[in-house]
Amino acid sequence: MKTKTLKKNKVNVVTLGCSKNIVDSEVLMGQLKANNFLVEHESTKDDASIVIINTCGFIDNAKQESIDTILRYADAKKAGLVDKIYVTGCLSERYRPDLEREIPTVDGYFGTRELPRLLKTLKADYKHELVGERLLTTPHHYSYFKISEGCDRPCSFCAIPLMRGGHISKPIEELVKEAKHLAKNGTKELMLIAQDLTYYGLDLYKKRNLADLLKSLSDVEGIEWIRLHYAFPSGFPMDVLDVMKERSNICNYLDMPLQHISDNMLKSMRRGTTKQKTIDLVNQIRDKVPGIAIRTTLIAGYPGETEKDHQEMLQWVEETRFDRLGIFGYSHEENTHAYLLKDNVSAKVKEARSQAVMDVQQEISFELNQHKIGNTYKVLFDKKEGDYFIGRTEFDSPEVDNEVLVKADTDYVRIGDFANVKITSALDFDLYGDVI
Repeated sequence: MKTKTLKKNKVNVVTLGCSKNIVDSEVLMGQLKANNFLVEHESTKDDASIVIINTCGFIDNAKQESIDTILRYADAKKAGLVDKIYVTGCLSERYRPDLEREIPTVDGYFGTRELPRLLKTLKADYKHELVGERLLTTPHHYSYFKISEGCDRPCSFCAIPLMRGGHISKPIEELVKEAKHLAKNGTKELMLIAQDLTYYGLDLYKKRNLADLLKSLSDVEGIEWIRLHYAFPSGFPMDVLDVMKERSNICNYLDMPLQHISDNMLKSMRRGTTKQKTIDLVNQIRDKVPGIAIRTTLIAGYPGETEKDHQEMLQWVEETRFDRLGIFGYSHEENTHAYLLKDNVSAKVKEARSQAVMDVQQEISFELNQHKIGNTYKVLFDKKEGDYFIGRTEFDSPEVDNEVLVKADTDYVRIGDFANVKITSALDFDLYGDVI
């Protein structure tokens, strides 16, 4: 029995997973609004008649969260609190037959490239003139900016090609148009994302064309920071670094998931590189752009990873001194190449190895942050929490990197504005300072 009145034309979009999913939800919401739907992102009111869940299917934890969310709204539908439930995104792309069988309460399952079909089901038109327009779910001063879809890389552990398909670059003109629209609406920072940034342009322009894209985007008036995420190391286009040095609005920041350093692991992971090539690449990047912040992501407990492989990774992390680092326990994903291997590292060992790497990184981060005391940085302020305004330097991305905290009772800044901040103290992952 219904206990509340639902708004018949209201859609609640729930997003799980990565920043690529966030962009997909924002595009969906833009299309729905243009079709005169009331639309909210992760509404706390639960008064929408339609719920669309944009799922993640990347690793076990993410899959479980997606399933739990679907079940929660399935129960809400049975209780009369929701009229219709639709599921889209990576989990739906990968496991649609299983989901249709196990959770039939859902009114429709859609894949990662089926936005027009989803809109048609809702009796909405796909409006081609809206290409590049979306409803931001992030604060308006920064935006995730997807430059391509899918991936052609053969990494053994990764299911993304199964869910997202092959690599498709967006044309430069289309991306510039999107950037201009975002800038007009107050966006100051673009965070370039893709399954693989460095592959950009190979399909359209027959060459790696990220450098030319960066030049075009950096010319867009109002865009003050451009940040690079998900750059694959193999075949990295070094001309990108030349543009980074030339253009003041391209952040000295590079997110490059390296995954491991042991030659045995890199070969089994099908990463197309070696330990020495990886070390040389990091050194070349740092030589070419002094002061660049490099963020990386690693995997612990990949099949066959020995204690020797783990110690080799630990030593390399200690020697390389990455500015930012994250690590995940290996997830055994069906239909990937690595699924043929035995998942022979226990969950307990994966966790212990991940923690050992993060303990080393925490010390490195603390030491690097101590060297920032007394320096002044340009900071973009994202939010106010408690007694502090919280922002980031050009060396930090939202949610995953260091934050700069400024006392709200002594300094005032506007959210979404830049200010120069002198660092007065530092912890492992936080900097404290005063506005100059």
